[in-house]
Amino acid sequence: MPILHKDMQLCISLAARPSNIGTRFHNFLYDELGLDYVYKAFTTTDLPGAVAGIRALGIRGCSVSMPFKEDVIPLVDELEESAAAIRSVNTIVNDAGVLTASNTDYEAVAALLDSHGVDRDARVLLRGSGGMAKAVTAAFRGAGFDHLTVVARNEATGTALADQYGYAWVGAEDQAGDADVLVNVTPLGMRGDQEAALAFAPERVAAAGTVFDVVAFPSETPLVRAGRDAGAHVITGAEVIALQAARQFERYTGVALTADQVARASAFSREE
Repeated sequence: MPILHKDMQLCISLAARPSNIGTRFHNFLYDELGLDYVYKAFTTTDLPGAVAGIRALGIRGCSVSMPFKEDVIPLVDELEESAAAIRSVNTIVNDAGVLTASNTDYEAVAALLDSHGVDRDARVLLRGSGGMAKAVTAAFRGAGFDHLTVVARNEATGTALADQYGYAWVGAEDQAGDADVLVNVTPLGMRGDQEAALAFAPERVAAAGTVFDVVAFPSETPLVRAGRDAGAHVITGAEVIALQAARQFERYTGVALTADQVARASAFSREE
């Protein structure tokens, strides 16, 4: 990495629980491409102050994670369609004090549905109703999927999400019909207390044609492993987080990345 100097561009992330994934992904590519950028992860208890700092200090870009994705909206100047459509932000770009927000999670999921050739007529069962679930559900709707059911224990958030995009809601998995595509957008399988949890019943996984786990860390969740063992087509959270980070990188630097560069940066970002 170049020696720090006064003209170097700073990019940051804001999250309740910062990780090293984004930091390692971006800095790996800055170094490889010889760019005068540096990336640093932060948390905050003062979101308005943090966003004001982005503007006042000329910080070039900011990745936004939970729980700030909705609260940041009134603090920026412009929303791109990807963020405006779902009222959720994960990326801020600062152009001479003008803060423009977008949602590269939405863009990444939409791109993966295309690149993996997921059948638009498939019956989809999506577990989750939080901020990321909104981006994923919106991406399915935008891609033309008409048959999707949201399964969420929280009736208020579950029905709100389903109603917003014209889908059905059920409170429990056993209340849903058959599904060709299973999508997990909950912490089930995420590293920590729920790492051993399987997001869907084994018999559902065995019957599914496609299994999509948005959990990014670890990339081989119980659901991903079960899907592979059952012979399903698998889409992983590692793919989502790498592609959304690549979209952020391109917004911050103006440099388009190759698939090989994204893959190598993603692998480096996940090293222990």
